[in-house]
Amino acid sequence: MLDSQPSRTALATAYLRAAHQLLDAPPHVLEDPLAVSVLGDGAPDRIGNDAARHRSPGARALRARVVLRTRFAEDRLAQAVARGVCQYVLLGAGLDTFAFRQPSWAKSLRIVEIDHPDTQGFKLAMLARAHIEAPSNVTFGVIDFERESLLEGLGRHGVLPSQPTFFSWLGVTMYLSEASIDRALQSMGAFAAGSELVLTFLEPPDERPATAARSLHRLAARVAAAGEPFTSYLSPANVESKLRHAGFASVGFLTPEEAESLYFSPPSPDLPPPAATGIAYAIR
Repeated sequence: MLDSQPSRTALATAYLRAAHQLLDAPPHVLEDPLAVSVLGDGAPDRIGNDAARHRSPGARALRARVVLRTRFAEDRLAQAVARGVCQYVLLGAGLDTFAFRQPSWAKSLRIVEIDHPDTQGFKLAMLARAHIEAPSNVTFGVIDFERESLLEGLGRHGVLPSQPTFFSWLGVTMYLSEASIDRALQSMGAFAAGSELVLTFLEPPDERPATAARSLHRLAARVAAAGEPFTSYLSPANVESKLRHAGFASVGFLTPEEAESLYFSPPSPDLPPPAATGIAYAIR
C-alpha cells in the first residue's frame, strides 16, 4: 500500500460488503447492518450510482467471494467460542465490522484488530463520523508483518499465547512474501491447543481454468495500480504444508460445493456461488 494512505483494497472490500447489503436480494450471505454506515452518509448514493458496474459478472463473482469468506470465518468463530476460545484476532482487519455488531455469544471475547497504522487511523475516523463506538472488549493494534514477529506484536497488545485464540486472516496472504507468511503462521502455531485460523489465499493463475486465470490477471492489474500488488500465490497443497509445519493438527478447505450448499442454497438471483473459494481453516 502507499505510504501515509489507508489501504485502497481494504476500502474496496468494505464497498463490496456494503453493495451486498444494498444491491443483492435477501437472504444475504452476510448480514452486516453496519457495512454501509461505516462508509459515511454518501455511501448509498455512491453505490447506487455505480450499480451497473457492481452488477457486472466479474463484480458479482468477487463480491460473492468477499462476503463468503467473512461469513465463513464468523461461523467458524462461533463454533470455536463454544469450545472455549476466548481471544479473537483479526489480522488485516480493514473496515471489518464484526466487533461493532458482535452477537451476545461474542461478548466474553477479547477482540483485537490488527492493521497498518494508516488504515487503522482511517477506520477509527470513519467510525467516529458514523457515531459507532468501540465496545469495551475491542483493542486496535499495529503490527508490520514484514518487519516484526507476529507473536511479539500480539504480546504488545496483550494477546496471550497461553489462551486458545481464533485468528481471521482474510485477503492478506497474497500481499505478503512467503517468508512473512511462514513467520506469521509459526507465531499462530505457538498458541494454545484449540486455537484456530481461517485464512484466504490465491491459487497460481497457471493452475486455474483459462477464464478464471484471465479474471485473476485483471484483478492483479487493478490492485497493482492501486499500489498494493499481489506478491504470493499458493496452491492448496502448499497451504496445507505450511499450516502443518506451523503446528496445526487439523487442516481443511471450504470447497465450492460446501460453500454452495451452506450459503448459496437456494440460489441467489444476484450472487453466483464461487467456482473456487481459496479458504482454508486449521486447528491446533
